[in-house]
Amino acid sequence: MEITDLRHVQKDLPNNGIVLVLDTGAVITPEADAMLQALHSRSVGGVRKHLEKLAQKGPKQFMDTYYVGYGDKSIGDCGSTTIFIEGVSMLVAKAIQDSQLYNGQESSTRYIDFSEQPFANPEGSERGHHMLENLRAFHLRGLAVMKETLAELHPRKEAEEERVWQKAINAKAFDIMRSFLPAGASTNLAWHTTLRHAADHLLRLRNHPLSEVRVVAVAIEAALDEMYPSSFKQKRYEKTEAYVGAWMQSYYFNFDSREAESLTSQRVVLERDSLDYDLLRSYKQELSERPLKAELPKYIAECGTMRFSFFLDFGSFRDLHRHRAVVQRMPFLTDQWGFEEWYLDQMPESLQEEARTLLKEYSVALEELTLSPLVRQYYLPMGYKVACRLTGDLAGLLWLTELRSGIAVHPTLRVIAQDIGAILQEKCRSLNIALYLDTSEDRFNIKRGTHDIVEKVR
Repeated sequence: MEITDLRHVQKDLPNNGIVLVLDTGAVITPEADAMLQALHSRSVGGVRKHLEKLAQKGPKQFMDTYYVGYGDKSIGDCGSTTIFIEGVSMLVAKAIQDSQLYNGQESSTRYIDFSEQPFANPEGSERGHHMLENLRAFHLRGLAVMKETLAELHPRKEAEEERVWQKAINAKAFDIMRSFLPAGASTNLAWHTTLRHAADHLLRLRNHPLSEVRVVAVAIEAALDEMYPSSFKQKRYEKTEAYVGAWMQSYYFNFDSREAESLTSQRVVLERDSLDYDLLRSYKQELSERPLKAELPKYIAECGTMRFSFFLDFGSFRDLHRHRAVVQRMPFLTDQWGFEEWYLDQMPESLQEEARTLLKEYSVALEELTLSPLVRQYYLPMGYKVACRLTGDLAGLLWLTELRSGIAVHPTLRVIAQDIGAILQEKCRSLNIALYLDTSEDRFNIKRGTHDIVEKVR
């Protein structure tokens, strides 16, 4: 079988987006794989006998009976699939990724040409379109200015390869100017998931507050049902749908701003510390002898959690949200908490003045559109700060702070990781905990030019 012969299932989305469930060409499909594992768990006859049964009958009857009919959800964990979602907003991508079981990749905004990338305009007016195009124009103009400015500030050293140096300059320029891209900018993502998690997460997504997310969820569900007709026939329960719909509509986004007053004097607030320090002392050896890049044993999670709150620009929240070992509430994007000053401070004076004027005028124009708070998110630049809340056990928090305090991390996220790390060090001082926090000064990092996936020239 050739790749061109594969039968992928595609469902179209509004605004030229698509959902595509990948057909890998496997003779033993994800449903058949799940069936084999389930049969293997129910007898000691050996897998070869089950392969014979699979060849004779196929997986459909078994999956209908045990996965859908009997309701043994664990069978759905044994088969996985890959879904490609294209032409959706950053807000949809965040909704799909908002699960600790999410596996997949999203297009890196650093490597997308936004000169023609669609920006969602759900309000639909010509004025809304004009506002978004003003953001695009400033983003592109600012990129050109920042590339020139950064090249003057960080001239290439003799030992540095010009191609890598130029990529590093381009990446740094984009890291600054991404702040003026709206959250409604179009992106692509892939979702690799078990059949069970797909069904469970789609229950939440089809009840999401944003209509775009609900539309995408319906398309994904239709594509999965067509590709795996025995795995997505679960009965829907009215009370369950109503319950999930109620909390998704009312509580999904984190509107809580109680921490705002405390955060005026400090970047990160430790809201709750439920660590059992007496129990942690029984693991003193594991804590103190852990080498760099090694993870703590998972059983240390029994010692409790910490909860932190902080403001972070939405662009950097997208990076932070990739950490699955901690629990993060989805923040609500608003201009209430202001635009992250770091982005403006990186600009030369003339560009900074233009940026501040644009933000003021844009804010006035946005008010005149009289949008609902939900829809307003699509139009807001990703440089605006959001109220974040993060809860994790010690293993998850250590991994996050060590990885995100590194010199290659975006500076607005890096300082948050450093502050959380400093709090952990202070709280666990008596435990002599090994914490490899990078507190080095921010500097231009040539390694940014190597963070890419390129086709090798033969």
